[in-house]
Order: sequence, then structure tokens, then C-alpha cells
Amino acid sequence: MKIIENQGKQITTKQADSLLFREFRRPLIEIMTDLRKPIQPRFIKHKTIKGRKINFVSWYELNRLMDFYAPGFEWNINTSFDGTKVCVIGALTIKAREGDFTRSATGNENSDLDAYGDPYSNAEAQAFRRSCARWGLGLHLWG
Repeated sequence: MKIIENQGKQITTKQADSLLFREFRRPLIEIMTDLRKPIQPRFIKHKTIKGRKINFVSWYELNRLMDFYAPGFEWNINTSFDGTKVCVIGALTIKAREGDFTRSATGNENSDLDAYGDPYSNAEAQAFRRSCARWGLGLHLWG
């Protein structure tokens, strides 16, 4: 283990790397302010389900927006299956200057899905969109 000096204190290189990474993290209030802004119309798609028009943003566009506003974010999932439905619990962690903060949401899909995608990826995408909305990203589309 290599010891270096930082502002008159001796620290390990691992501690120095952690300090350096934290310096590049944005303050939570700045991240949340950005996430709460309405998403630009060019990212918003439309589809009709059961005669109702729905506005949405695809999971991969939300991922790109999260990368931009909250670099280094983490996405973790737990999946369960009860024989008829897939359920995904997703945890979206933002790494801010003050520390790591997590908000979670669920997504589910019938196993006999007769539409685009598969039950697992659809449930995960739903959980990710909902987790993003819990941080404020795209929340205006849910109203």
C-alpha cells in the first residue's frame, strides 16, 4: 500500500482516488434541479394504448440523460417471478458530492406478453422510468 501526503496528512492511494472522485461529483441540489427540468420534446415519443395517447421517453434516452446530469449513477435490480408476472424492483443511486442517494421503484409485466419486447426487459424498463421519475426526471409526463 502506497502512502502519499495530502494537505499535510498521510493517506493511502486508495483514499486519494476516493477524494479525487468525490471532487468531480456534483452537489445533490444541482443534480436534482437539472433532473426536475422538463425533458426536451425531441426525446418524447408517443404511442396509443387501448385508444389512449401516451407520451413517454424510452429507457435508453433516460439513461443518456442520467449520464449527463448524474454521471456515475448506478442501477441495480432484483427480479422475481410468481408464475404469471415478472416483477422488478430497481434502485437508482445518484453519486453526489455529499454522498450516495438511492430511490427505488417497481415494474411488472405479464409472462404471457403478446407485445413488443419480453416480460423481463419490459418490467426493468418500467422500473427504470419510474425510478427516474422519483428523482424528478420525466415526472411531468406522468401527470
